[in-house]
Amino acid sequence: MIPTIETTRLRLIPPSVHSIAMYEEFYMDAEASSMYGGPLGIEQVWARLKADLGSWHLLGFGIWVVQLKSDNRLLGTCGYWQGRDWPRELTWWILPEARGKGIATEASQAVILHAYNEFKWNTVETYMNDENVAARALVEKLGGTIARRQTFNDGKSRDIYCPNQSSKPL
Repeated sequence: MIPTIETTRLRLIPPSVHSIAMYEEFYMDAEASSMYGGPLGIEQVWARLKADLGSWHLLGFGIWVVQLKSDNRLLGTCGYWQGRDWPRELTWWILPEARGKGIATEASQAVILHAYNEFKWNTVETYMNDENVAARALVEKLGGTIARRQTFNDGKSRDIYCPNQSSKPL
């Protein structure tokens, strides 16, 4: 069973068929999804949603859908992703109209806390393409520091960030 996490403003819920419109809005928007492999076609969006849900069953972790408690709007995703032969990572995306409001920060703090307290992980890592300035700024806001640089099987090198251990849990 995929747990639900609650914060002051947010409810982090399992992805479901009810999330598809939000996924389509994000992934079919070239600008919004440019750092996440987009834009995607409708079948690719469907496959992405199924992969996000399937991760929970294959790996025991995955992403949550970020829901605003005040009106139940779906705003994006936050959680953990791991491609085959890739390191596990904290990841998120937020719809453009919900950005700049602390949503990604609040959701990320909750899932980091969940990783340490519920999954019993020793560390949380995240990485992004070098040009993803917004993601880098969020990770640094969360106390992330560069642990190493790694070349991935797509041929790109990326900085791997870990939360500052003195701030664990966030």
